[in-house]
Amino acid sequence: MVRQEGRTHAGSPAITAAVISSNELPMTEPTQRRLLLVFAHPDDESVFAAGVACRTVAEGGRVALCTATPGEHGKLGHPPACARGDLARVRQAELMGACGVLGISTIRVLGYHDRLLAVAPAETIRRQLVEVIRTVRPQVVATFDPNGSNLHPDHVAISRFTSDAVAAAADARWFPDLGAAHAVSRLAWTLPVRPWDVLRRTDPALEPGADFVLDVAAFADRKASALRAHRTQHLSMERIFFTKPNVARLLSVEMFRQAFGPPLVARPAADLFAGIE
Repeated sequence: MVRQEGRTHAGSPAITAAVISSNELPMTEPTQRRLLLVFAHPDDESVFAAGVACRTVAEGGRVALCTATPGEHGKLGHPPACARGDLARVRQAELMGACGVLGISTIRVLGYHDRLLAVAPAETIRRQLVEVIRTVRPQVVATFDPNGSNLHPDHVAISRFTSDAVAAAADARWFPDLGAAHAVSRLAWTLPVRPWDVLRRTDPALEPGADFVLDVAAFADRKASALRAHRTQHLSMERIFFTKPNVARLLSVEMFRQAFGPPLVARPAADLFAGIE
């Protein structure tokens, strides 16, 4: 399924992006784990959630991804992998490659402008995200924490928009034309600090906000492959992961914070779906 979307705001020309699904079957099997990732840019999914995506799929679940912008103001690579004007298209192709590695079956790119997500029309993006939530019907939604992990304005914005949409999707009065209401069981955030910094300085179990510490070592190679699929962003991937002496550990642990959801018996929990099934 492919549909084209273009969004315009702040007087800027629209970025054209695709709504892409590699499988048109609804993700509604009642006992199946369903995870929806909502992030700002191509590569966020691989940096923050590649391991949990692989793990969910390996356990028989399904993973969907909604990416708000094509990241047209990101790095070009060194040497440049493409011209600046081609970066949005190239990064979307990289995203599809990474999602193929991770087993993410449904990908939606909303097409908002990189670095301007905060001024996206609230009603428009609310409707788009509610549509995704009611289609995917996830038990767990994961996105950035309210401070965006690193205060990036697009990260902060998508956190705000996702929280708004999760609430609206559960209320049948919002957008009744988009299908039956769906209540998400858990909203998970990335940590309020950068997770690679946590792994370099302390036991993550001791970190405030690390409510889920996930062992994804079995999928470290696939996480590395997904990160490398974002070729234009290789400088960031090398700085964060591949030039570090503890790269194996950085690829083997992922952490999330509980925004809301079933109470946790212990913190940190070892399963993002803990208490749901």
